[in-house]
Formats: sequence, structure tokens, C-alpha cells
Amino acid sequence: MQVKTRTHRRWWTALAVVGLVSILLTGALGAGAPTYKPEGEMSYAVYVTISPAWFDPAEVAMVGLTPFWFCYALHDALVRPMPGQLMVPSLAESWTESADHLVYEFKLREGLKFHNGDPFTAEDVKFSFLRYKSKILHERVREVEIVDPYRVRFHLHQPWPDFMTFYGTMATAAGWIIPKNYFEQVGDDGFRKHPIGLGPYKFVSHTPGVELVVEAYEEYWRKMPHVKRLVLKSVVDASTRMAMLKKGEIDVAYYLDAAHAEEVKRDPKLRLTFSGGIGNTALNFLEGQWDPKSPWHDRRVRLAANYAIDSQAISEAETLGASIPTGSIIPREFEFALPIEPYPYDPVKAKQLLAEAGYPNGFDAGDLTPGPPFFARGEMVANYLAAVGIRTKLRTMERAAFQAAQNAKQLRGLAILGGSRYGNAATRIEESVVSTGTLAWGGYPDIDELFRQQDVEVDRSKREAILHQIQQLMHERVMFAPIFVFVWPSGVGPRVEESGLWLIKPYPWSAPYEEVRLKQPR
Repeated sequence: MQVKTRTHRRWWTALAVVGLVSILLTGALGAGAPTYKPEGEMSYAVYVTISPAWFDPAEVAMVGLTPFWFCYALHDALVRPMPGQLMVPSLAESWTESADHLVYEFKLREGLKFHNGDPFTAEDVKFSFLRYKSKILHERVREVEIVDPYRVRFHLHQPWPDFMTFYGTMATAAGWIIPKNYFEQVGDDGFRKHPIGLGPYKFVSHTPGVELVVEAYEEYWRKMPHVKRLVLKSVVDASTRMAMLKKGEIDVAYYLDAAHAEEVKRDPKLRLTFSGGIGNTALNFLEGQWDPKSPWHDRRVRLAANYAIDSQAISEAETLGASIPTGSIIPREFEFALPIEPYPYDPVKAKQLLAEAGYPNGFDAGDLTPGPPFFARGEMVANYLAAVGIRTKLRTMERAAFQAAQNAKQLRGLAILGGSRYGNAATRIEESVVSTGTLAWGGYPDIDELFRQQDVEVDRSKREAILHQIQQLMHERVMFAPIFVFVWPSGVGPRVEESGLWLIKPYPWSAPYEEVRLKQPR
């Protein structure tokens, strides 16, 4: 089999942090015994109630990016994003791609053990992949072949240039490995009660609605963690997170609103940091765009909504201006992204477009549902729309109910949705633009056909041209009202040397956890 080696393929060179990458990628490899032992406890206040389902990498297929909070602590992947690079070999020492683009072979690291002592082998890789609920991957992978205990091959039905994007980035978690033998003994429920992985931290306890506690796994192959124990506390209320940070009850408060972020800036003992850059927030026209009887079927009305919203003002009010207004639902850092400038805020132009479309006095647009917990953002958007005559009723939903309604395409009227699938322009288009996408309420046949063409095009320049054409059509047809790339503030306490926030860009939370550190006593 002719192969070409593809290891550290550099897709986002602008994000490389060369010195740090050198340290991170070498880690404990080839180095002597570490000169330190894990010490201390670091606590994080997270803004959602932690679900035990998220301890299982397979849950990424159901709820998106959130379970990676725990993947980076409890688990490890064959290939994964790390600081400065989109794809870095991890449990796989290397991988190769056949000349005909049909076979990917991974050489696994030998001698690794799960937290319970089970050896890591190709059986675990195959089991984890087959168990992962990804229609995209399973439709394209013909066979997973175990060549020997430390070598595994993925055979595709036809060339698919995005195989590694879906398998080796956070577009899915199919490459994150769980122990086959242990899982078959305890089942889904048992695994959620006591997850076992290959990551830098091992499970200690989970108190529902309160906290998750993990402890350093000193045999972690890449490097020994610096902090002995991490505690992730569920603190849904932002004011409570801020109060706990000021009292020293937590070390990191995720996602603060602008008022609390200003408070952190004023406190000399605390420091403000930002993270994110993966989630694009946009006003989605849902079924109305595809219904000839709806005002949203008219391109001029959708364009009016774009001019009506002051994205920069929302960014200032919500994230101190850190979130980046955009004209696309695809982050500019993504491979194959077509840079599109945001529409200017122009309510006069918005009213003119509505009048041209036959709505000089505006219209009632029904529900406007913001994704939780971003209700203040929804209220701001509703006010901007109302100012030009588009009247909505703000509808707020609890997170689980919202996700269920979104997945079932039951949201109606308007919604503020955040696409957060990792990867490249194609992964976002597949999710939100193609008519069969999980966040698509309709689609255009010509865009669907262009997407099918790029999906099998192995010539990079030709593929880029097709994907740029799709993005230009998305813009011309005003399929969305993009607001911004979401970058949020978090607060860090005085004991913390390295919080882990934004070591990986783009990524919202702390990772890799083996890099977080507390300050050493002087």
C-alpha cells in the first residue's frame, strides 16, 4: 500500500505559539522523570448543571462541544487539537493516508494503560469508533481493521478529504477512546457513574447538581499534571460565581457578564481573561425562510434584519467588545473560510427594505428564542428588531428543553443559534446550510449539489473554490443574520498561575488540563 505520511498538518498557522508548542508536544516524551509531584486543588465554577452523560465522549454526537470539558480531563484521543495546532498525534504516534485516499492507518502508542489498569490497544479504538453515533462517519467508513494490537486501519468507501477533520478534531469525538472491556462490564449507566479513561485526570466523584471531582493521573503518558485535584462546580448564576471568586471559594469563574467583568478589572487581586472564538452567533430565520407565505421568505426582509442589529453594541454590552462582529457563520480562522465583512448597523436602511418588501409598518414575527443562557442577548436583538418594526415575543427555555426542540426542529419564528462544530468551513456548512443539516430548516438544491462535489474533491484548490462559491451564495441569499464570533470573559483568582483558558484556540474552556498550574509559595 502506497502511503504518504501526514502527522502535524498545519492548518491554522496564524495561531501557532511556537515556544509553547515545543514544550507541549515534547512533554514527557524522551525526557527524564519529572522533577515535581502534583499538588494542591484548583476549582472552577461552570455556568451549567453538569450532566453525567457528558463524561462519555460519545455524547458529543448528541449535544455538541460541551462534553469536551470532560474529555480533556478524563480521556484522550488518537489525534486532537492542542495549543498552536488543529491536529496533533496523541494516542497515535503517527498516521498515514494511502495514495488513493481510501485508507488511513494509525500507529498507536504502546504500553499505555487506562485509569483502571486495562491496557490500551487497537480493540479499544475500534470499539470506541463503532459505538460513536455519527451518521457522517459511519456512512463513509467501510471497515475498521485491526492490523495488530497497536495498528488500526480505517477503510473508506470513497475518497473523503474531511476524514481527519471529523476524526482528529473536535468536529466529533469518535477518536476519543474508552476501554472496551470495562465498558462491556458496566454498560452505559455504569460508565457514567464511574468513567474510566486515558486522560491526565481520573474520576473521583460526581455530586449531581453540585460538582465533579477529578484527581491527577500520575502515569499520564504526555506529562504529569501539576495540580493534584480539580473540582468543577455547577454554579448557574453569574452573580454567585462572581461572589465565590471574590471570596476565594473558587479559582476560575467561567463566563462572566460585562458588569462582573468590569468588577474583575477593578480588583487588583483578580485577573480577567477571554476565551472562545469557536461559536458563531446568528439570528436564524428557521422555517420562515422556506415558507412562501412568510415575510422571511423575502430576501429583503432578511436583509433588513441584518441592518437592524448593532452587533458591535451587543458585543460591548455582553463581552466588553471581545466578541467579533462577522458577516458569516464560519470563523475566519477555519480552513476554506471566505472572509465576509459584517453588515453595518443601519436602521434607516432596514426600514427602507421592509417598505420595499411591502411592510412599511413592520409585522408581527412571533417568537424569538435565544439559546440559553444568553437571554440578555435575545432581549437586545428583540429590541433592535422592534425599533425597525419587526415585533417579536421573547421566549426563554431551559437548556435541555431548548436542545431537544432544536434537534427536533420544533423551534418556530426566530431563534438565536450558535454553531460550534469544530473543523473547517465544510463542517459548518454541513451542519447549518445543507438541507439535511442538524441546524438547517431547509436548503437550496444547488448548494446541496455543490456541497456533494466538494465532499469528494481531493484537489485542495478546487475544493476551496467550491466552498468559497457556497459561502458567497449563502451571503448573497442572506440565509442568516450573523451577529458575532463569541469570545467571553472569565475571572481568574490570585492563586492561579495558568488557568488553561485559550491555550487551545479557538476553544472556550481550559485545556489541556495537564498544563494548569497554581502559583508556588515564595
